[in-house]
Amino acid sequence: MYDIFIGIMVPFIGTSLGAACVFFMKGRLNGHIQRVLMGFAAGVMTAASVWSLILPALEQSDKLGRLAFLPAVLGFCTGVLFLLLLDYIIPQPCENGKKTSMLVLAVTLHNIPEGMAVGIVYAGLAAGAEGISNTAALALAAGIAVQNFPEGAIISMPLRADGASRKKAFAYGVLSGAVEPLAAVLTVAASHFILPAMPYLLSFAAGAMLYVVVEELIPEMARGKRANTGAIYFAVGFAVMMALDVALG
Repeated sequence: MYDIFIGIMVPFIGTSLGAACVFFMKGRLNGHIQRVLMGFAAGVMTAASVWSLILPALEQSDKLGRLAFLPAVLGFCTGVLFLLLLDYIIPQPCENGKKTSMLVLAVTLHNIPEGMAVGIVYAGLAAGAEGISNTAALALAAGIAVQNFPEGAIISMPLRADGASRKKAFAYGVLSGAVEPLAAVLTVAASHFILPAMPYLLSFAAGAMLYVVVEELIPEMARGKRANTGAIYFAVGFAVMMALDVALG
């Protein structure tokens, strides 16, 4: 239970650390550092989506024989469509938005499916689902935490620039990430009921994660003059996550 609590809190800690940048920085987050973080997080989340989510979903569907791919495909596509719908309904987070409150809302709502993804993995771990290890679950949570670091910063720092106090800007950044552990806890609490649908839910989380990678992280890591920095750290993050999952899983 302690391991589950730590894993659930890791992404929230990432957001909080990013929001804390408002106490130490005057301008925006350094572009090179942001590309490194985005690239590494994208690599970790991509590898985690395959080894920690899709492959366990396929393993748990073995009894379907040649149709074992069906739960994974349906869940994956549903996860992508769910994030696509969220992007259509809510405003896109951007640093130069005129309405900071809309920025806070956008980032907060985007954090919900990420919290659900962590919760789904830990729900499977708690239920003893096949193919899910504590190391893989923690690595997925860490990848999301790395991604959340810049998100916390793009909440707190524009608020500070608009005249809010450092403490208030930090508080809003922290609160934007508070939905993640809440969504994760609710998902874990419902693990007894969702266990039969675990292959669908694991692949749903994979679809949601990969949508975030393609739609948000890859464009961010490709910005600027040294765009290949993001690609290099994507490879590093992917290799680290793959090694951890295979060696320690």
